[in-house]
Amino acid sequence: MTGSVFSAAISGFLLGASLIIAIGAQNAFILRQGLLRQHVFVLSLICALSDALLIAAGVAGLGTLISQSPRLIMAVTVGGALFLFTYAVIAFRRAMKPEALQAARTGEARLGPAVAACLAFTFLNPHVYLDTVVLLGGLSAAYEGQARLAYGIGAATASFVWFFGLGYGARLLQPVFARPASWRVLDMLIGFVMVAIGASLVGRI
Repeated sequence: MTGSVFSAAISGFLLGASLIIAIGAQNAFILRQGLLRQHVFVLSLICALSDALLIAAGVAGLGTLISQSPRLIMAVTVGGALFLFTYAVIAFRRAMKPEALQAARTGEARLGPAVAACLAFTFLNPHVYLDTVVLLGGLSAAYEGQARLAYGIGAATASFVWFFGLGYGARLLQPVFARPASWRVLDMLIGFVMVAIGASLVGRI
């Protein structure tokens, strides 16, 4: 690997990481599933592969196309905001019922609904498209040939490292969440995060 190609890969990794490592709906969902130890591998893989797919599309030139389609951006923004507000209500209701939190902590959630929620958090969030397709894809124009490919691979690798690290690393916090009160706080925080992100999306309309 030449120096320019390696530099492109590192640049893609660091930029991808800087966009992914932030408090958001998708990360909050993976954190909670990691604490519950429910379908961590499958959900982390879905998030990482989804990012990789969107990054590949952006590097291939789709970012420019999407940025020039206001109607598409509007549709994704409205749908994402509605979903986030709905999930916020669910999180707040869950926080108000300690017995439900206790059951969730010991029970096994179904894979289907978990995957559906994961896909919704991923593809109904306009920030995902703006970060991966538009921003990462647009900046890839500074590279050519193998360097551009390395840049995309580096950015996608950051997603794999982050989501699997978040999902499985959450287990280190499990002793803290052995009490229902801790789950109450987490779900309240998740609810506020969803409302804040949803409000920011509405503000863009």
